[in-house]
Amino acid sequence: MTEVLVRALRSADPADTTAFAAIRRACLPAMLATSASVAFDAEHAHRDAHYLQLLAESGGEPVGTAQVGIAYDSPEPGQGFANVYVHPEHRGRGAGSLLVRTAEEHLAGKGATAVYSWVLDAPRNLAFAARRGYRASRSAHFLRLDLAAGGLPPRQPLPAGVELRTGADFAADPRPLFALDAETVADEPGDVAAEFTDYEHWLAETWQHPLVDRELTTVVLVEGRPAAFTLARTDDASRYVSGMTGTARAHRGRGLAKLAKNDSLHRARAAGRTAAFTGNDAGNGPMLAINKWFGYEICDTEVRHVRTLG
Repeated sequence: MTEVLVRALRSADPADTTAFAAIRRACLPAMLATSASVAFDAEHAHRDAHYLQLLAESGGEPVGTAQVGIAYDSPEPGQGFANVYVHPEHRGRGAGSLLVRTAEEHLAGKGATAVYSWVLDAPRNLAFAARRGYRASRSAHFLRLDLAAGGLPPRQPLPAGVELRTGADFAADPRPLFALDAETVADEPGDVAAEFTDYEHWLAETWQHPLVDRELTTVVLVEGRPAAFTLARTDDASRYVSGMTGTARAHRGRGLAKLAKNDSLHRARAAGRTAAFTGNDAGNGPMLAINKWFGYEICDTEVRHVRTLG
């Protein structure tokens, strides 16, 4: 049997970052990844995240990846994550097991007490996680919309006092979007809570990320203040992802998220994007209903798993 090795990704090596992105796309097409985005993630991760990207090789060929770190923005300390993906053509050779073991050792050394991992909702993947002591938790869906086929809901007249802007309109001062994103993330369903408090890091890690498309990002203003948004992410092909869609608490229930998303999708189609993806927690009924209204269909499901360390 060909020996499998696991090592840290060399973020300055285009061969490594290109291979890492290609494996991620092969395993989960709805998750955007490019060579530039992989390198960016490594170089701009928060120091308290102890972020590590792992690459598994079999006979010198890259066959698997892992993204590993600490949820530094969680109010509960010690929450680690390890998301492992092995190329479909190279499963069953030990790469996944070695990636998991290496990731757990790294996290244990950084003080993690629990490891959360997203696992594809398929019998083989779920059994793999269970054998290693991981317990299933909540699930999340990836959804796909064929933009090339048309069929988007028509644009609706804007209510009084409401206007639409792009993310590019906030290039000089994106702080209002940081505040809106922080409020939305705090209310997002999930196993690990998050609190955005570091504006400068948000600028570096989120706003300046190479996948973020400010021109296709839509912000809804109510009486001149940001009230809802959808953050657009695009790769170097034809794909578009709603990276985050949310509404400020004071403005929920008015259909503003629909306005934001519909505007962004229309402009994405006009810009030549042919496939739109998004992701939703399985328990997030309001957003699932919105995406069904747009015509999105579930294309993949992952189940969050957790294992206690030590």
